Amino acid sequence: MTFIQIIDYKTSRQDDLNQLLDRYVSQSQGKRTVTHSIVGKDRENENHYVDVVEFPSYEEAMRNSQLPETDTMFQEMVALCEGMPTFTNLDVVRDESINKHMVNRMFDECITKGNLDVLDEMVAARYIDHDTMKDVSVAGRDAVREDITAWRDAFDFRFTTDAQLAEGDYVTTVWSWAGTHKGEFRGIAPTGKKCTMTGTTTFRCEDGMIAEGWWHVDAMGLMRQLGAI
Repeated sequence: MTFIQIIDYKTSRQDDLNQLLDRYVSQSQGKRTVTHSIVGKDRENENHYVDVVEFPSYEEAMRNSQLPETDTMFQEMVALCEGMPTFTNLDVVRDESINKHMVNRMFDECITKGNLDVLDEMVAARYIDHDTMKDVSVAGRDAVREDITAWRDAFDFRFTTDAQLAEGDYVTTVWSWAGTHKGEFRGIAPTGKKCTMTGTTTFRCEDGMIAEGWWHVDAMGLMRQLGAI
Protein backbone atom coordinates (compact mmCIF):
# COMPACT_ATOMS: atom_id res chain seq x y z
CA MET A 1 0.00 0.00 0.00
CA THR A 2 1.35 3.42 -0.98
CA PHE A 3 2.44 5.51 2.00
CA ILE A 4 2.50 9.31 2.24
CA GLN A 5 4.40 11.39 4.76
CA ILE A 6 3.50 15.06 5.21
CA ILE A 7 6.25 17.21 6.72
CA ASP A 8 5.08 20.58 8.02
CA TYR A 9 7.68 23.21 8.90
CA LYS A 10 8.53 26.91 9.00
CA THR A 11 11.72 28.45 7.71
CA SER A 12 13.05 31.75 6.39
CA ARG A 13 15.96 29.93 4.77
CA GLN A 14 14.21 27.98 2.01
CA ASP A 15 17.05 28.51 -0.46
CA ASP A 16 19.47 26.88 1.96
CA LEU A 17 16.96 24.10 2.56
CA ASN A 18 16.62 23.49 -1.18
CA GLN A 19 20.40 23.16 -1.45
CA LEU A 20 20.33 20.69 1.45
CA LEU A 21 17.65 18.60 -0.27
CA ASP A 22 19.62 18.64 -3.53
CA ARG A 23 22.69 17.32 -1.69
CA TYR A 24 20.59 14.65 -0.02
CA VAL A 25 19.18 13.47 -3.34
CA SER A 26 22.70 13.23 -4.75
CA GLN A 27 24.24 11.50 -1.73
CA SER A 28 21.40 8.99 -1.29
CA GLN A 29 21.22 8.03 -4.96
CA GLY A 30 20.47 4.33 -5.27
CA LYS A 31 19.59 4.01 -1.58
CA ARG A 32 16.53 6.15 -0.87
CA THR A 33 13.06 4.70 -1.40
CA VAL A 34 11.18 7.97 -2.04
CA THR A 35 9.19 7.81 -5.29
CA HIS A 36 7.75 11.35 -5.37
CA SER A 37 8.17 14.58 -3.44
CA ILE A 38 6.24 17.86 -3.64
CA VAL A 39 7.05 20.99 -1.64
CA GLY A 40 4.29 23.58 -1.20
CA LYS A 41 4.51 27.14 0.12
CA ASP A 42 1.68 28.62 2.19
CA ARG A 43 0.14 31.63 0.40
CA GLU A 44 -0.96 33.11 3.72
CA ASN A 45 2.36 32.62 5.52
CA GLU A 46 5.52 32.95 3.46
CA ASN A 47 7.63 31.03 5.98
CA HIS A 48 5.26 28.05 6.15
CA TYR A 49 6.03 25.02 3.96
CA VAL A 50 4.62 21.54 3.52
CA ASP A 51 6.59 18.68 1.99
CA VAL A 52 4.53 15.72 0.71
CA VAL A 53 6.70 12.62 0.27
CA GLU A 54 5.49 9.38 -1.33
CA PHE A 55 6.84 5.87 -0.73
CA PRO A 56 5.81 2.49 -2.17
CA SER A 57 4.85 1.34 1.35
CA TYR A 58 5.21 2.14 5.05
CA GLU A 59 7.99 -0.44 5.30
CA GLU A 60 9.95 1.28 2.53
CA ALA A 61 9.47 4.63 4.29
CA MET A 62 10.91 3.17 7.50
CA ARG A 63 13.85 1.72 5.58
CA ASN A 64 14.47 5.15 4.06
CA SER A 65 14.37 6.83 7.49
CA GLN A 66 17.11 4.49 8.72
CA LEU A 67 19.60 5.57 6.06
CA PRO A 68 22.57 7.53 7.53
CA GLU A 69 22.07 10.12 4.77
CA THR A 70 18.47 10.65 5.85
CA ASP A 71 19.43 11.13 9.48
CA THR A 72 22.13 13.65 8.57
CA MET A 73 19.77 15.54 6.27
CA PHE A 74 17.07 15.72 8.94
CA GLN A 75 19.46 17.11 11.57
CA GLU A 76 20.61 19.81 9.18
CA MET A 77 16.99 20.51 8.19
CA VAL A 78 15.99 21.09 11.82
CA ALA A 79 18.81 23.64 12.14
CA LEU A 80 17.33 25.59 9.21
CA CYS A 81 13.76 25.53 10.56
CA GLU A 82 11.91 27.65 13.08
CA GLY A 83 11.01 24.97 15.56
CA MET A 84 10.70 21.22 15.07
CA PRO A 85 9.01 20.00 11.86
CA THR A 86 5.86 17.93 12.40
CA PHE A 87 5.03 14.67 10.61
CA THR A 88 1.72 13.17 9.48
CA ASN A 89 1.81 9.56 8.29
CA LEU A 90 -0.85 8.40 5.84
CA ASP A 91 -1.75 5.13 4.16
CA VAL A 92 -3.20 5.92 0.72
CA VAL A 93 -6.73 4.52 0.40
CA ARG A 94 -7.66 6.22 -2.88
CA ASP A 95 -5.43 7.54 -5.66
CA GLU A 96 -6.92 8.98 -8.84
CA SER A 97 -5.52 10.88 -11.79
CA ILE A 98 -8.38 12.82 -13.38
CA ASN A 99 -6.43 13.21 -16.61
CA LYS A 100 -5.73 9.46 -16.82
CA HIS A 101 -9.40 8.75 -16.21
CA MET A 102 -10.36 11.07 -19.07
CA VAL A 103 -7.80 9.55 -21.44
CA ASN A 104 -8.94 6.01 -20.63
CA ARG A 105 -12.51 7.08 -21.27
CA MET A 106 -11.39 8.46 -24.62
CA PHE A 107 -9.86 5.12 -25.63
CA ASP A 108 -12.68 2.95 -24.29
CA GLU A 109 -15.88 4.92 -24.76
CA CYS A 110 -15.11 7.07 -27.80
CA ILE A 111 -12.59 5.20 -29.91
CA THR A 112 -13.36 1.54 -29.17
CA LYS A 113 -17.10 1.70 -28.49
CA GLY A 114 -17.81 4.56 -30.89
CA ASN A 115 -19.77 6.81 -28.54
CA LEU A 116 -18.84 10.05 -30.27
CA ASP A 117 -21.46 12.08 -28.42
CA VAL A 118 -19.13 12.40 -25.43
CA LEU A 119 -16.34 13.98 -27.49
CA ASP A 120 -17.73 17.43 -26.72
CA GLU A 121 -17.26 16.67 -23.02
CA MET A 122 -13.62 15.62 -23.33
CA VAL A 123 -12.00 17.12 -26.42
CA ALA A 124 -11.27 20.83 -26.69
CA ALA A 125 -12.81 22.70 -29.62
CA ARG A 126 -9.31 23.67 -30.80
CA TYR A 127 -7.83 20.21 -30.29
CA ILE A 128 -4.71 19.54 -32.40
CA ASP A 129 -3.83 16.00 -33.51
CA HIS A 130 -0.36 14.85 -34.62
CA ASP A 131 -0.26 11.39 -36.20
CA THR A 132 2.70 9.58 -37.76
CA MET A 133 0.25 8.06 -40.29
CA LYS A 134 -0.69 11.54 -41.57
CA ASP A 135 1.34 14.05 -43.55
CA VAL A 136 -0.03 17.05 -41.61
CA SER A 137 -1.52 17.75 -38.22
CA VAL A 138 -5.28 18.26 -38.02
CA ALA A 139 -7.38 20.38 -35.70
CA GLY A 140 -10.87 20.39 -34.22
CA ARG A 141 -13.40 17.89 -32.89
CA ASP A 142 -14.78 17.15 -36.36
CA ALA A 143 -11.36 15.88 -37.44
CA VAL A 144 -11.34 13.53 -34.45
CA ARG A 145 -14.83 12.29 -35.30
CA GLU A 146 -13.86 11.63 -38.92
CA ASP A 147 -10.70 9.80 -37.90
CA ILE A 148 -12.44 7.55 -35.35
CA THR A 149 -15.26 6.83 -37.80
CA ALA A 150 -12.80 5.88 -40.55
CA TRP A 151 -10.97 3.42 -38.28
CA ARG A 152 -14.20 1.91 -36.95
CA ASP A 153 -15.57 1.51 -40.49
CA ALA A 154 -12.38 -0.30 -41.51
CA PHE A 155 -11.80 -2.51 -38.45
CA ASP A 156 -13.46 -4.22 -35.53
CA PHE A 157 -10.80 -3.54 -32.90
CA ARG A 158 -9.88 -3.17 -29.27
CA PHE A 159 -7.08 -1.47 -27.36
CA THR A 160 -5.10 -2.97 -24.48
CA THR A 161 -3.18 -0.59 -22.20
CA ASP A 162 0.33 -1.94 -21.62
CA ALA A 163 1.65 1.01 -19.61
CA GLN A 164 0.51 4.51 -18.73
CA LEU A 165 2.23 7.51 -17.19
CA ALA A 166 0.67 10.81 -16.12
CA GLU A 167 2.86 13.82 -15.40
CA GLY A 168 1.62 17.37 -15.21
CA ASP A 169 -0.76 18.03 -18.11
CA TYR A 170 0.44 15.01 -20.09
CA VAL A 171 -0.73 11.39 -20.15
CA THR A 172 1.25 8.87 -22.18
CA THR A 173 -0.26 5.48 -22.97
CA VAL A 174 1.68 2.55 -24.41
CA TRP A 175 -0.91 0.31 -26.06
CA SER A 176 -1.49 -2.81 -28.09
CA TRP A 177 -4.20 -2.91 -30.76
CA ALA A 178 -5.92 -5.92 -32.30
CA GLY A 179 -8.50 -5.75 -35.08
CA THR A 180 -10.21 -7.51 -37.95
CA HIS A 181 -10.11 -5.78 -41.34
CA LYS A 182 -13.78 -5.45 -42.36
CA GLY A 183 -13.90 -2.33 -44.55
CA GLU A 184 -11.81 -0.29 -46.96
CA PHE A 185 -8.71 1.18 -45.36
CA ARG A 186 -6.45 3.58 -47.24
CA GLY A 187 -7.51 2.13 -50.55
CA ILE A 188 -7.17 -1.48 -49.41
CA ALA A 189 -10.33 -3.55 -49.88
CA PRO A 190 -11.55 -5.59 -46.88
CA THR A 191 -9.39 -8.69 -46.36
CA GLY A 192 -10.97 -10.20 -43.26
CA LYS A 193 -7.46 -10.51 -41.81
CA LYS A 194 -6.82 -10.29 -38.10
CA CYS A 195 -4.16 -7.66 -37.45
CA THR A 196 -2.19 -6.39 -34.50
CA MET A 197 -0.36 -3.12 -33.93
CA THR A 198 1.52 -1.38 -31.15
CA GLY A 199 1.84 2.30 -30.47
CA THR A 200 2.20 5.17 -28.04
CA THR A 201 -0.21 8.07 -27.59
CA THR A 202 0.49 11.20 -25.56
CA PHE A 203 -2.40 13.51 -24.77
CA ARG A 204 -2.00 17.01 -23.34
CA CYS A 205 -4.84 18.12 -21.12
CA GLU A 206 -5.88 21.72 -20.54
CA ASP A 207 -8.79 23.18 -18.56
CA GLY A 208 -10.21 19.71 -17.93
CA MET A 209 -10.21 18.66 -21.60
CA ILE A 210 -7.88 16.91 -24.05
CA ALA A 211 -6.23 19.70 -26.02
CA GLU A 212 -3.54 17.96 -28.08
CA GLY A 213 -2.50 14.46 -29.06
CA TRP A 214 0.54 12.71 -30.51
CA TRP A 215 0.13 9.24 -32.06
CA HIS A 216 3.17 7.08 -32.82
CA VAL A 217 2.10 3.78 -34.37
CA ASP A 218 3.63 0.82 -36.20
CA ALA A 219 1.93 1.73 -39.46
CA MET A 220 4.43 -0.22 -41.54
CA GLY A 221 3.69 -3.40 -39.62
CA LEU A 222 -0.07 -2.95 -40.08
CA MET A 223 0.21 -2.35 -43.82
CA ARG A 224 2.45 -5.39 -44.16
CA GLN A 225 -0.18 -7.55 -42.44
CA LEU A 226 -2.82 -6.23 -44.85
CA GLY A 227 -0.63 -7.18 -47.80
CA ALA A 228 -0.12 -3.61 -48.96
CA ILE A 229 3.68 -3.90 -48.80
